[in-house]
Amino acid sequence: MTAVATQEKPSFSYSGRFAPSPTGPLHFGSLITAVASYCDAKAHQGKWLVRVEDTDIPRIYPGSEEHILTSLEAFQFETDAEIIFQKNRLDIYESVLDQLKKEGLIYACQCTRKMLGSNAIYAGTCRNLNLDFQDQAIRVKVKDQQICFDDRLQGLHCSNLQHDLGDFVLKRRDGIINYQLAVVVDDYLQGITHVVRGSDLLDNTERQIWLGELLGYPKLSYMHLPLAMNDQGQKLSKQNLAQALDLSKAPELLQQAIQALGQPNVDLDRPEVMLKQAVAQWNIDLIPHGQELSGRYL
Repeated sequence: MTAVATQEKPSFSYSGRFAPSPTGPLHFGSLITAVASYCDAKAHQGKWLVRVEDTDIPRIYPGSEEHILTSLEAFQFETDAEIIFQKNRLDIYESVLDQLKKEGLIYACQCTRKMLGSNAIYAGTCRNLNLDFQDQAIRVKVKDQQICFDDRLQGLHCSNLQHDLGDFVLKRRDGIINYQLAVVVDDYLQGITHVVRGSDLLDNTERQIWLGELLGYPKLSYMHLPLAMNDQGQKLSKQNLAQALDLSKAPELLQQAIQALGQPNVDLDRPEVMLKQAVAQWNIDLIPHGQELSGRYL
Protein backbone atom coordinates (compact mmCIF):
# COMPACT_ATOMS: atom_id res chain seq x y z
CA MET A 1 0.00 0.00 0.00
CA THR A 2 1.34 3.43 -0.92
CA ALA A 3 2.07 5.86 1.90
CA VAL A 4 -0.61 8.49 2.39
CA ALA A 5 0.79 11.98 1.81
CA THR A 6 -2.01 14.44 2.34
CA GLN A 7 0.33 17.30 3.20
CA GLU A 8 4.03 18.12 3.03
CA LYS A 9 6.04 15.98 5.45
CA PRO A 10 9.39 17.18 6.90
CA SER A 11 12.39 14.88 7.05
CA PHE A 12 15.04 14.91 9.79
CA SER A 13 17.52 12.32 11.07
CA TYR A 14 15.89 12.62 14.49
CA SER A 15 12.48 14.09 15.11
CA GLY A 16 10.72 13.50 18.42
CA ARG A 17 7.53 14.74 19.99
CA PHE A 18 5.56 15.32 23.17
CA ALA A 19 1.91 14.42 22.67
CA PRO A 20 -0.28 14.98 25.74
CA SER A 21 -4.02 14.30 25.84
CA PRO A 22 -6.10 17.14 27.36
CA THR A 23 -8.15 14.88 29.63
CA GLY A 24 -6.79 16.84 32.58
CA PRO A 25 -4.01 19.28 33.49
CA LEU A 26 -0.40 18.22 33.10
CA HIS A 27 0.98 16.41 36.16
CA PHE A 28 4.45 15.29 37.23
CA GLY A 29 4.31 12.13 35.11
CA SER A 30 3.61 14.30 32.06
CA LEU A 31 6.60 16.47 32.93
CA ILE A 32 8.91 13.44 33.08
CA THR A 33 7.81 12.45 29.57
CA ALA A 34 8.24 15.99 28.27
CA VAL A 35 11.74 16.24 29.74
CA ALA A 36 12.85 12.84 28.42
CA SER A 37 11.47 13.39 24.92
CA TYR A 38 12.97 16.89 24.75
CA CYS A 39 16.41 15.93 26.05
CA ASP A 40 16.65 12.84 23.86
CA ALA A 41 15.76 14.84 20.75
CA LYS A 42 18.09 17.74 21.49
CA ALA A 43 20.96 15.45 22.55
CA HIS A 44 20.73 13.94 19.05
CA GLN A 45 20.64 17.42 17.44
CA GLY A 46 17.08 16.62 16.45
CA LYS A 47 13.73 18.35 16.29
CA TRP A 48 11.16 18.34 19.12
CA LEU A 49 7.50 18.86 18.31
CA VAL A 50 4.33 19.15 20.36
CA ARG A 51 0.99 17.62 19.42
CA VAL A 52 -2.21 17.80 21.48
CA GLU A 53 -4.02 14.47 21.07
CA ASP A 54 -7.62 15.57 21.44
CA THR A 55 -9.65 13.47 19.00
CA ASP A 56 -11.79 12.18 21.89
CA ILE A 57 -13.55 15.53 22.12
CA PRO A 58 -16.13 14.53 24.80
CA ARG A 59 -13.26 13.65 27.18
CA ILE A 60 -11.47 17.01 26.87
CA TYR A 61 -11.23 18.45 30.37
CA PRO A 62 -12.21 22.14 30.48
CA GLY A 63 -9.13 24.36 30.50
CA SER A 64 -6.64 21.50 30.09
CA GLU A 65 -5.49 22.50 26.59
CA GLU A 66 -4.73 26.00 27.88
CA HIS A 67 -2.91 24.48 30.86
CA ILE A 68 -0.74 22.40 28.52
CA LEU A 69 0.34 25.47 26.56
CA THR A 70 0.89 27.52 29.72
CA SER A 71 2.96 24.72 31.24
CA LEU A 72 5.20 24.42 28.19
CA GLU A 73 5.83 28.15 28.40
CA ALA A 74 6.48 28.07 32.16
CA PHE A 75 9.05 25.27 31.78
CA GLN A 76 10.55 27.09 28.77
CA PHE A 77 10.38 24.17 26.36
CA GLU A 78 11.05 25.34 22.82
CA THR A 79 9.13 23.58 20.04
CA ASP A 80 10.55 23.37 16.53
CA ALA A 81 7.22 23.61 14.72
CA GLU A 82 3.72 24.92 15.24
CA ILE A 83 1.75 22.98 17.85
CA ILE A 84 -1.00 20.94 16.20
CA PHE A 85 -4.35 19.83 17.61
CA GLN A 86 -5.75 16.56 16.36
CA LYS A 87 -9.36 17.72 16.58
CA ASN A 88 -8.52 20.09 13.70
CA ARG A 89 -7.27 17.23 11.51
CA LEU A 90 -10.29 14.92 11.39
CA ASP A 91 -10.55 15.24 7.61
CA ILE A 92 -7.02 13.84 7.29
CA TYR A 93 -7.89 10.75 9.34
CA GLU A 94 -11.07 10.25 7.33
CA SER A 95 -9.06 10.31 4.10
CA VAL A 96 -6.79 7.59 5.48
CA LEU A 97 -9.83 5.51 6.41
CA ASP A 98 -11.13 5.95 2.84
CA GLN A 99 -7.85 4.61 1.49
CA LEU A 100 -7.88 1.64 3.86
CA LYS A 101 -11.47 0.92 2.81
CA LYS A 102 -10.54 0.91 -0.87
CA GLU A 103 -7.80 -1.59 -0.09
CA GLY A 104 -10.26 -3.84 1.76
CA LEU A 105 -8.27 -3.56 4.99
CA ILE A 106 -11.06 -2.32 7.26
CA TYR A 107 -14.72 -3.20 7.79
CA ALA A 108 -17.81 -1.99 9.62
CA CYS A 109 -18.69 -3.61 12.94
CA GLN A 110 -22.09 -3.56 14.63
CA CYS A 111 -20.94 -5.26 17.85
CA THR A 112 -21.68 -3.28 20.99
CA ARG A 113 -19.85 -3.52 24.29
CA LYS A 114 -22.84 -5.38 25.70
CA MET A 115 -22.66 -7.92 22.87
CA LEU A 116 -18.92 -8.41 23.36
CA GLY A 117 -19.23 -8.76 27.13
CA SER A 118 -15.92 -9.38 28.86
CA ASN A 119 -14.21 -10.79 25.78
CA ALA A 120 -10.83 -9.06 25.48
CA ILE A 121 -10.09 -10.61 22.08
CA TYR A 122 -12.40 -9.71 19.21
CA ALA A 123 -13.45 -12.86 17.34
CA GLY A 124 -14.00 -11.17 13.96
CA THR A 125 -17.78 -11.53 14.16
CA CYS A 126 -18.47 -8.82 11.58
CA ARG A 127 -15.40 -9.27 9.40
CA ASN A 128 -17.22 -10.95 6.51
CA LEU A 129 -20.69 -9.40 6.87
CA ASN A 130 -20.00 -6.49 4.49
CA LEU A 131 -22.00 -4.09 6.64
CA ASP A 132 -22.60 -0.51 5.57
CA PHE A 133 -20.02 1.84 7.13
CA GLN A 134 -22.60 4.43 8.14
CA ASP A 135 -23.02 4.78 11.92
CA GLN A 136 -20.92 1.70 12.66
CA ALA A 137 -17.57 1.14 14.34
CA ILE A 138 -14.68 0.62 11.92
CA ARG A 139 -12.17 -2.16 12.57
CA VAL A 140 -8.87 -2.94 10.86
CA LYS A 141 -8.00 -6.50 9.91
CA VAL A 142 -4.99 -8.12 11.58
CA LYS A 143 -3.10 -11.29 10.71
CA ASP A 144 -1.85 -14.30 12.59
CA GLN A 145 1.76 -13.17 12.79
CA GLN A 146 4.24 -12.01 15.39
CA ILE A 147 5.07 -8.31 15.51
CA CYS A 148 8.21 -7.40 17.44
CA PHE A 149 10.20 -4.26 18.16
CA ASP A 150 13.32 -3.60 20.19
CA ASP A 151 12.48 -0.86 22.67
CA ARG A 152 15.50 1.29 23.55
CA LEU A 153 14.73 0.93 27.27
CA GLN A 154 12.37 -2.02 27.72
CA GLY A 155 14.08 -4.40 25.28
CA LEU A 156 12.37 -6.83 22.89
CA HIS A 157 8.58 -6.67 22.94
CA CYS A 158 6.31 -8.86 20.79
CA SER A 159 2.63 -9.47 20.16
CA ASN A 160 0.49 -11.56 17.83
CA LEU A 161 -2.43 -9.20 17.37
CA GLN A 162 -4.83 -11.88 16.16
CA HIS A 163 -4.19 -14.00 19.26
CA ASP A 164 -3.83 -11.16 21.78
CA LEU A 165 -6.40 -8.62 20.59
CA GLY A 166 -8.16 -9.38 17.32
CA ASP A 167 -9.23 -6.82 14.73
CA PHE A 168 -9.21 -3.48 16.55
CA VAL A 169 -11.25 -0.29 16.26
CA LEU A 170 -10.03 2.73 14.26
CA LYS A 171 -13.25 4.72 14.49
CA ARG A 172 -15.93 4.37 17.12
CA ARG A 173 -19.64 4.07 16.45
CA ASP A 174 -20.11 7.65 17.73
CA GLY A 175 -17.70 8.94 15.08
CA ILE A 176 -14.69 9.46 17.37
CA ILE A 177 -11.38 8.67 15.65
CA ASN A 178 -9.41 6.15 17.70
CA TYR A 179 -6.05 7.12 19.18
CA GLN A 180 -4.27 4.32 17.31
CA LEU A 181 -5.12 5.75 13.89
CA ALA A 182 -4.55 9.41 14.70
CA VAL A 183 -1.14 8.87 16.32
CA VAL A 184 0.18 6.75 13.44
CA VAL A 185 -0.95 9.20 10.77
CA ASP A 186 0.36 12.25 12.61
CA ASP A 187 3.71 10.68 13.47
CA TYR A 188 4.14 10.09 9.74
CA LEU A 189 2.95 13.50 8.59
CA GLN A 190 5.06 15.29 11.21
CA GLY A 191 8.14 13.33 10.18
CA ILE A 192 8.56 11.70 13.60
CA THR A 193 11.42 9.21 13.75
CA HIS A 194 11.71 8.55 17.51
CA VAL A 195 8.89 8.08 20.02
CA VAL A 196 9.64 8.61 23.72
CA ARG A 197 6.61 8.07 25.96
CA GLY A 198 5.35 6.30 29.09
CA SER A 199 5.35 2.52 29.44
CA ASP A 200 1.57 2.57 29.86
CA LEU A 201 1.51 2.87 26.06
CA LEU A 202 3.91 -0.03 25.49
CA ASP A 203 1.14 -2.47 24.55
CA ASN A 204 -0.22 -0.05 21.94
CA THR A 205 2.97 -0.19 19.92
CA GLU A 206 2.39 -3.40 17.96
CA ARG A 207 -0.98 -2.03 16.82
CA GLN A 208 0.68 1.14 15.63
CA ILE A 209 3.46 -0.78 13.89
CA TRP A 210 0.82 -2.88 12.10
CA LEU A 211 -1.08 0.20 10.95
CA GLY A 212 2.14 1.84 9.80
CA GLU A 213 2.99 -1.23 7.74
CA LEU A 214 -0.45 -1.25 6.11
CA LEU A 215 -0.04 2.42 5.19
CA GLY A 216 3.53 2.07 3.92
CA TYR A 217 5.01 4.35 6.58
CA PRO A 218 8.67 4.11 7.68
CA LYS A 219 9.46 2.29 10.92
CA LEU A 220 9.98 4.29 14.09
CA SER A 221 12.28 3.96 17.07
CA TYR A 222 10.55 3.56 20.45
CA MET A 223 11.55 4.20 24.04
CA HIS A 224 8.98 3.62 26.79
CA LEU A 225 9.75 5.29 30.10
CA PRO A 226 9.05 3.92 33.59
CA LEU A 227 5.93 5.48 35.09
CA ALA A 228 5.76 7.82 38.06
CA MET A 229 3.55 6.25 40.75
CA ASN A 230 1.58 7.74 43.62
CA ASP A 231 1.74 6.55 47.24
CA GLN A 232 -1.00 3.98 46.51
CA GLY A 233 1.14 2.40 43.82
CA GLN A 234 -1.01 3.79 40.99
CA LYS A 235 0.35 5.62 37.96
CA LEU A 236 -0.02 9.39 38.08
CA SER A 237 -3.08 10.28 36.05
CA LYS A 238 -6.16 12.46 36.13
CA GLN A 239 -8.25 9.38 37.01
CA ASN A 240 -6.03 8.82 40.04
CA LEU A 241 -6.29 12.48 41.06
CA ALA A 242 -2.70 13.43 40.23
CA GLN A 243 -2.00 17.02 41.16
CA ALA A 244 -1.65 19.61 38.42
CA LEU A 245 1.84 21.01 38.00
CA ASP A 246 2.42 24.04 40.22
CA LEU A 247 3.89 26.37 37.62
CA SER A 248 5.18 28.75 40.30
CA LYS A 249 7.65 25.98 41.22
CA ALA A 250 8.77 25.19 37.67
CA PRO A 251 12.55 25.09 38.39
CA GLU A 252 12.14 22.78 41.41
CA LEU A 253 9.75 20.45 39.56
CA LEU A 254 12.05 20.36 36.54
CA GLN A 255 14.96 19.40 38.77
CA GLN A 256 12.87 16.60 40.33
CA ALA A 257 11.88 15.26 36.89
CA ILE A 258 15.51 15.19 35.76
CA GLN A 259 16.46 13.34 38.94
CA ALA A 260 13.58 10.87 38.50
CA LEU A 261 15.06 9.99 35.11
CA GLY A 262 18.34 9.10 36.81
CA GLN A 263 20.22 11.92 35.11
CA PRO A 264 23.09 13.93 36.65
CA ASN A 265 22.01 16.84 38.80
CA VAL A 266 21.52 20.24 37.21
CA ASP A 267 21.88 23.60 38.92
CA LEU A 268 18.66 25.21 40.09
CA ASP A 269 18.21 28.08 37.67
CA ARG A 270 15.82 29.29 35.00
CA PRO A 271 14.19 26.27 33.29
CA GLU A 272 15.78 27.22 29.96
CA VAL A 273 19.27 27.01 31.49
CA MET A 274 18.45 23.80 33.35
CA LEU A 275 17.17 22.12 30.19
CA LYS A 276 20.35 23.02 28.30
CA GLN A 277 22.43 21.48 31.08
CA ALA A 278 20.21 18.39 31.13
CA VAL A 279 20.59 17.98 27.36
CA ALA A 280 24.39 18.27 27.60
CA GLN A 281 24.44 15.52 30.27
CA TRP A 282 21.73 13.29 28.79
CA ASN A 283 22.43 9.57 29.07
CA ILE A 284 19.65 7.02 28.52
CA ASP A 285 21.77 4.32 30.16
CA LEU A 286 21.06 6.07 33.46
CA ILE A 287 17.25 5.95 33.12
CA PRO A 288 15.81 3.38 35.56
CA HIS A 289 14.77 0.18 33.81
CA GLY A 290 11.41 -1.48 34.26
CA GLN A 291 7.96 0.00 33.79
CA GLU A 292 7.65 1.86 37.12
CA LEU A 293 9.85 4.34 38.95
CA SER A 294 10.74 3.24 42.47
CA GLY A 295 9.89 6.59 44.08
CA ARG A 296 6.44 7.89 44.96
CA TYR A 297 5.15 11.19 43.59
CA LEU A 298 2.13 13.48 43.83
